[in-house]
Amino acid sequence: MIKKLTLVVLTAFISVCALAQKDNKVTIGTIDSIQSKILNEQRKIWIHVPSSWNANSKQRYPVLYLLDGDAHFNSVVGVLQYLSQVNGNTICPEMIVVGIPNTDRIRDLTPTNVKPLPPFTDSLVLKSSGGGERFVAFLEKELMPRIDSLYPTQPYKILTGHSLGGLTVMNVALNHTKLFNSYISIDPSMWWDEMNLLNKTKKALKEKNFSGTSLYLGIANTLREGMDITKVQSDTTKGTRHIRSILSLDQNIKAQKLNGLRYESKYYSNDDHGSVPLITEYDALRFIFSKYRFKLSPKDLTNPTVDIVNKFEKHYQEVSKLLGYKISPPEIMVNGIGYNLLQQKQYAKAGGLFKINVDNYPESDNVYDSYGDYFLAIGDKSKAIEYFKKCLSIKENPESRKKLDALLSGE
Repeated sequence: MIKKLTLVVLTAFISVCALAQKDNKVTIGTIDSIQSKILNEQRKIWIHVPSSWNANSKQRYPVLYLLDGDAHFNSVVGVLQYLSQVNGNTICPEMIVVGIPNTDRIRDLTPTNVKPLPPFTDSLVLKSSGGGERFVAFLEKELMPRIDSLYPTQPYKILTGHSLGGLTVMNVALNHTKLFNSYISIDPSMWWDEMNLLNKTKKALKEKNFSGTSLYLGIANTLREGMDITKVQSDTTKGTRHIRSILSLDQNIKAQKLNGLRYESKYYSNDDHGSVPLITEYDALRFIFSKYRFKLSPKDLTNPTVDIVNKFEKHYQEVSKLLGYKISPPEIMVNGIGYNLLQQKQYAKAGGLFKINVDNYPESDNVYDSYGDYFLAIGDKSKAIEYFKKCLSIKENPESRKKLDALLSGE
């Protein structure tokens, strides 16, 4: 067990070990499948579960449902791992990712049927369009219950999609609002069906209750040469209808009282329709979880008057209230700060943090070993023996065994 490292070194070590490694391969997920009665087909599902989870763990995670999953799975998992683990980041929580590959993209990701126009009167591409509501029913009644039954989920859910997937995100956000807690719509195809969904946006925004719901809209630069986002809004050519429809959506949302909706949008002038998903996902997650990160300054660690335990508890109580379920301070972060304080001989603070971990992660052997180290540092050998024994009753390890044997032999 690496216990004596500084917090910075410790978190860097953790980030290196974040990916699952087996048989000399680095893996970020598995492929599952579900037989859908609603869609009358078998659907493959790509699943990423954070590496911090194991069969003995009681930890559970929010879930991000990802449309066009086969295209964006790697990048979204990477962004999430970076924001929740790498370099000690706790900008957002670790999350399960459910990538949904396509079988008939036009069918599933369009809310209305569109008749082909000449010269595409026999187009098979558009014939199946308009199956969006059946796809939403598949998500709600089949996929989400299956994920909740098989994986360690929390009730907090995010839906994210790009292009036609972004259109689907907006359809669900407006018409099935409470199905997800947060929505990420990336350069959505709001032009679909003569801007049918866009035209219904104002009414939906006025009538719906969006309390507890977040929406992030990413807008790509799809302007023709010589255009800007002001000029394009008065243009009437078909070539600009994509960005015009998205800018209109943004204006519609900003013009409303929002009825509790937490909303942010951004125009990415340096990204086109193809490149915008990655940076939008990054910014959207930072927006959605803007109050998640726990901030502790170096002065907090050295100032004996700062009640770090209280700061931890108060922050995570507020975050728990915001997300709607109990969130405990990350075990590894609390453990690292605890050892930092122990090295500074701030025993009361260190003991308080190790006790937080014991209370929040009673199934972890490491929290008892750390608490044992605290009691050893303050000279309470009987308590140190008690906690080293508890650690070893959960999982045998040579370091804890060595410390216990030394105490029992009176060395």
